[in-house]
Amino acid sequence: MPAQIIVIAKEPVAGRVKTRLSPPFTPGQAAQLAAAALEDTLRTVAALPVAHRVLALAGLPGYWLPDGFTVIPQRGDGLDERLAAAFRDAYRLHPMPLVLVGMDTPQLSPDLLEAAVSALAHRDAVYGPACDGGFWLLGLRRPDPGLLLGVPMSRPTTGRAQLGRLTGAGLSVATLPELTDVDTADDAFQVAAQAPGSRFAGVLAALAQGALL
Repeated sequence: MPAQIIVIAKEPVAGRVKTRLSPPFTPGQAAQLAAAALEDTLRTVAALPVAHRVLALAGLPGYWLPDGFTVIPQRGDGLDERLAAAFRDAYRLHPMPLVLVGMDTPQLSPDLLEAAVSALAHRDAVYGPACDGGFWLLGLRRPDPGLLLGVPMSRPTTGRAQLGRLTGAGLSVATLPELTDVDTADDAFQVAAQAPGSRFAGVLAALAQGALL
């Protein structure tokens, strides 16, 4: 089934990304980890045979962006607005089912993305819960801002509220396995252990040795 994947991300600038990693990491080190996580995510998406790949970016592209992505700016204030706008803007470019992921799960595998895309062939939506109570993936056969606007973001109840918004709208929803978002240092080491060959794991190991963590 033709589909597109959206990655929603911030430019990895020190002091603006992964602030909960500091301490023990410095803001500059946290930005290095964010860049590595983003690069891993984009490479995974780039390797998938989908019709289109879109990066909804707050900031400017850098060395970490591979070929094959259309870059669009994020719009809106709160995360709910930015997610809704990313879905809407990508759909205007390419009117086909969409799967959106963030930059916080460098352990993301092509198999999980393929499962999400495949699910939209027979479901209205696909949802990937995160261990912190949020969600790491959201897929929609057709975007509707009403499915996202007003959902309280960055809370332990965010995922439950988002899933309730989908089912409350009468959508059929496929659920993917739970993943850990990288928010804290403990998260970072857990995720690196799950993806030992990732760029994220390599950068974390180098920083941990230098910082004597």
